[in-house]
Amino acid sequence: MELVGAAIDALYNAVFYEVTLFGEPIGLIVLWLAIPMIFTTVGLGFINFRALGHAVSVVRGRFSDTDPPGAMSPFQALSTALSSTIGLGNIAGVAIAIATGGPGAAFWMFVIGWFAMSLKFSEVTLGLRYREVDADGTVRGGPMYTLKNGLKARGLPRLGLAFGGLWAFVAVFGNLPMLQVNQSFSMLSSTFNWVDARSPIYYGIFLAITVGLVIFGGAARLGRITSAIVPSMGIVYLSGILAILAIGWAEIPGAIALIVSDAFTAQAAGGGVLGIFIIGMRRAVYSTEAGLGNAVIAHSQAKTDEPVSEGMVSLLEPFIDTVVICTLGALAIVVAGTWTDTSLNDIQIVGAAFAQLGDWAIYLLTLAVFLFAFSTICATGFYGQQSWSYLFGTKAHSVWIFRLLFLGTMPVAASLEISQVVNFVDSSFFLMGVPNILAIYLFWPELRAMVKDYWARKVKPAA
Repeated sequence: MELVGAAIDALYNAVFYEVTLFGEPIGLIVLWLAIPMIFTTVGLGFINFRALGHAVSVVRGRFSDTDPPGAMSPFQALSTALSSTIGLGNIAGVAIAIATGGPGAAFWMFVIGWFAMSLKFSEVTLGLRYREVDADGTVRGGPMYTLKNGLKARGLPRLGLAFGGLWAFVAVFGNLPMLQVNQSFSMLSSTFNWVDARSPIYYGIFLAITVGLVIFGGAARLGRITSAIVPSMGIVYLSGILAILAIGWAEIPGAIALIVSDAFTAQAAGGGVLGIFIIGMRRAVYSTEAGLGNAVIAHSQAKTDEPVSEGMVSLLEPFIDTVVICTLGALAIVVAGTWTDTSLNDIQIVGAAFAQLGDWAIYLLTLAVFLFAFSTICATGFYGQQSWSYLFGTKAHSVWIFRLLFLGTMPVAASLEISQVVNFVDSSFFLMGVPNILAIYLFWPELRAMVKDYWARKVKPAA
C-alpha cells in the first residue's frame, strides 16, 4: 500500500501544479475548468437559467422523436448520468469540503453548480452531434468520439484520434470506483463496527460481484436499474436531510449566514477566500462532473435525433445534484454542528448528523450510502468500459481485461486512506477535463449555431 500511496502523491503533485494568483496558490488545472463554466454560461446567453423549464419538458417526453437511435429514453439517460453524479460526491464530498475549507466551501459549491449547468449542456450537445450509430443500432459516444469525429470533419483525422485516445486513456483510470468503495465501506464499518482487517477485502469482493452482474448487461440493463435506484436513493437520503432541518429549523437562518459569511472570510479554514473557492471548486467538479465528459457517454445512448434537446436534459444534473442536494446536505451538517468535530473528516460527519435523529437514522443513511455507491459504481463501470473499448476494441478478451481491472480495484480502494483516495480521484478527474474542454473551444461556433437553430424551432414558437 505504501507504493500505491507514493504513486498517488506523485500524480497529485503533477496534476495540481500551482501558480500564485492574488497572493494565493491555485492549480492551473482548476482554472482550466473554472474559466469555461463562465465562458459557456455567458456565451450561450445564460442557458442554465432560460432552458430549465424546457429541459423538464424534454425529460417528460413532450418532445420525443418517433423512431430515434439509442438504447435509453431521455429519463433513463438522465438517471444513468445522475447515478454517477448523485453519489458519494454529494454525501462524502460535501462533508470533506466543509471539514477541509469550512462552511464557506459549500457556498462556492452552490455557485459553481449553477455555472456547471452550462458547461454540462455544451459537452453533451457536442457529444450527441458526433456520436456513432452502427447499422444494427448500437450507439457509441463520449468525448473520445466528439474529438475524433469533430476533428475528422475539419480535415484533422489523426489529431482527432490522438486527442480522443488521450481522453479515453485518462477516463479508464478516472472511472475506477475509488471514492465510492472507500466511503461506503467507511460508513458501513462505522455503523456495524467492522474492525476486522480483512473486512475491506471482503466488502470489495462483494461489491465486485454485484456490480459485475449489472455492468456486464450493457446499456439497456444499466438504464433500467439506474432509473429505478436513483429516485429511490434520492428520496431516502433527502428524507433524512429534511428531518434534520425540520428539527433544527430555528438554526437554519444562522447556518445560512455562517455559510455565506465564511465564504468571504480571509481567516477561514481553507486558507483565505481563494483557498475556500478552490476547495469548493474541486468538490463541485467531482459532484457535477461538468467538463469531464463522463455524462456524454450516458447521454449519447439517449433516443433522440436532437443533440441540443439532450444537452438541455443534461443541464438538470448539476442543478439536482449540486445546487439542490449538496446545498441541503451542507445546510444540514452546519445546522447539526457535526462539522466542528475534528475527530471526523469524511462521510462520518454526515453520519453524526443523522445520529441526532435517533439510532434508526444512521441505518437510513447507511442504506442511502450503499445505494449511492452501488449505482455510481455501475455507471462509472459502463463509462470506463466504453473508454477501454475505444482504445483496445470491443472483442471479448479485451473487454474482460478491463472488467477484471475495474472489479479488482475494489478491495484495494476499501483499504486506502481517504486522503489518498481523494487525491487519486481529483487527479484523474481533472485530467479528463483537459482534452474535453479543448473540444468545446474548438467546436464553439458550431455549438452556438446548433443552439440558435434549436431554440428557434422548438422553444421560441411554443413560448
